[in-house]
Amino acid sequence: MERYTAKEKRQAKHIAESEEDRGKPAPEAKSIGYATVNKRNR
Repeated sequence: MERYTAKEKRQAKHIAESEEDRGKPAPEAKSIGYATVNKRNR
């Protein structure tokens, strides 16, 4: 079983890209993206 659906992965990627545009380092942006998806969907 996969942990994240395709939709959740897309959402996390978009959030991470936005965070990177705001100046966050890539690993931190990715972490923020998945944390946000978890908060919204779980």
